Amino acid sequence: MLDIKLIRSDPDAVRRRLSRRGYGEAVDQLLSLDEDRRRLIQQVEDLKARRNAASEEIARVKKEKGDASSIISEMKQVSDEIKALDAELKSVDDALDERLSDLPNLPDESVPDGAGEEDNVEIERSGDPPSLSFEPKPHWDIATALDIIDFERGAKLAGSGFILYKRLGARLERALINFMLDMHTTSHGYTEVWPPYLALPSVMYGTGKLPKFKDDMYWVTEDDLYLNPTAEVPITCIHMDEILSPGTLPLRHTGYCASFRREAGAAGKDTRGLIRLHQFDKVELVQLTEPEKSYDALEEMLKQAKNVVEALGFTYRVLNCCAGDIGQAASKMYDVEIWAPGLGKWLEVSSVSNCTDYQARRANIRFRREPTAKPEFVHTLNGSGIALPRTMITLIETYQQPDGSVLIPEVLRPYMGGMEVISSS
Repeated sequence: MLDIKLIRSDPDAVRRRLSRRGYGEAVDQLLSLDEDRRRLIQQVEDLKARRNAASEEIARVKKEKGDASSIISEMKQVSDEIKALDAELKSVDDALDERLSDLPNLPDESVPDGAGEEDNVEIERSGDPPSLSFEPKPHWDIATALDIIDFERGAKLAGSGFILYKRLGARLERALINFMLDMHTTSHGYTEVWPPYLALPSVMYGTGKLPKFKDDMYWVTEDDLYLNPTAEVPITCIHMDEILSPGTLPLRHTGYCASFRREAGAAGKDTRGLIRLHQFDKVELVQLTEPEKSYDALEEMLKQAKNVVEALGFTYRVLNCCAGDIGQAASKMYDVEIWAPGLGKWLEVSSVSNCTDYQARRANIRFRREPTAKPEFVHTLNGSGIALPRTMITLIETYQQPDGSVLIPEVLRPYMGGMEVISSS
């Protein structure tokens, strides 16, 4: 959530930055609501001061055995006015909060202009996509022939968009998760957590998923709980409504969580294979930092996501995402994409974002620099470390062999009991 004080103090700069995301017109609406709010607060305070003074006058008159009925009658009218103004103030407060909640974060100056993913700017590439000595197959044909993923039975169990890993496919998925968690905890200095798969509405709101993305999430109506669309949600909110002690930051947490997305706006897109699923696995990276250190932390997290794809031997590229494509809560976002030879295209496996104080304001996560210092909002960052479905796609398609088998990357072999290849024999 944006700081109304910032909007009030420098509306032109906020308007310019929000215009890059298509929300420039919102500034005048916010300022109008803010002006109404401050006017109403002043009116209520003036009336309450008048009522307090009258209460003292009534007490004095009664003590002197005088008639205070006219003052009492007048104060009843004042109390009615206060009640009406309080109701109006609540309505304005709710409208202001709703409007602020709907706005995205301000894009950093280093974010390129653009309306969508086609305007993202490639800033790094590890090399050219490899050429195989044979015509590469898509992952769904390879996985089906090896009997490691069952697409039909997954759909039978839960409907389209759900799959069933089996045999060495299930073990390979588990190996990838454990490999990533081990890398992030032992090499990158993260503390591992395993969050609940369900989250309260307040947690969804705290990370910016509610109210805007409600239709994209699975909602357990009886208990008013949401299935996490990403582990970013619960891990970011571990310290919701807390003031962190001096010396606590930075906090680095990594965790695995099954993720659930209805993909309500993506009907008919990428329906084959593992490209777009309603349930998928992901290892997440989250950092809470001091504000002045968050952009250094962003570069650090990007490097950590790249370390995973480099260790797996994938060809990758990094995109600086444009203002129209960065996430709702993000001020700046990088995408890491890997090349899938069977599909012949780049697949995003990690988005690494600096959310500045946007989520911290919503989730009320603060810190003190010194024991007696005024609390400040932390900066939150998140990134996939990395997402599994497209990693699995690229692994199967990159390491496929002419005989239909799939080599196991060296870094995963210890997690696969020393196995070097997945074959049908």
